[in-house]
Amino acid sequence: MQCPKCKAVNLGEGSLDNKLSVKYCQECKGTWIPATEYETWQAEQPDYPIVPDLLYSTLNVDFVQSPFDTKAALCPECGCYLSRAKVNLKTPFYVERCQQCRGIWCDHGEWEVLEQLGLHTTIEKLFSNEWQTQMRSQQSLEQERQATIEKLGTELAQRVFELTEELKNHPNGDFGVAYIMRRVAVNMQKLRIKN
Repeated sequence: MQCPKCKAVNLGEGSLDNKLSVKYCQECKGTWIPATEYETWQAEQPDYPIVPDLLYSTLNVDFVQSPFDTKAALCPECGCYLSRAKVNLKTPFYVERCQQCRGIWCDHGEWEVLEQLGLHTTIEKLFSNEWQTQMRSQQSLEQERQATIEKLGTELAQRVFELTEELKNHPNGDFGVAYIMRRVAVNMQKLRIKN
């Protein structure tokens, strides 16, 4: 069996966490996880629910993307193209999986990051449309949050975030939002008239 990224390098025997049997590339340090091995190992793992918005808010992983992560690859077992699922970090990366035989490819360092994030026991979820939609939505919210900090400054932005949470959880929060919008709009109109 040959490495899907290095092509001519044969994969050797290895293991992850001394429990999960894998195929390992000495050249690029990538790991092929056969579906049968993964599913057997997965069945023995505790089931922790993964919540994308909580996951995204706690991401603080130091990770250097593998130069092989951008290369398309074929499954070393059945020759089909490997599907890619994006893991949105500050340095994003792709986990690859064969849709035919369900084997998983992790470039160097990716398994360890999945482990840190608690995603290593539910890799198949990364490939679902629901998960990818939730992660894109979470990424968009984070970008909006950063833009708010840049425009308002850290202190005022923090007060806005806190007020947003209070109004979001208040039964009449929409009234508070409408009041703020009206008052800000009136002030903006006065400034335009002045200038």
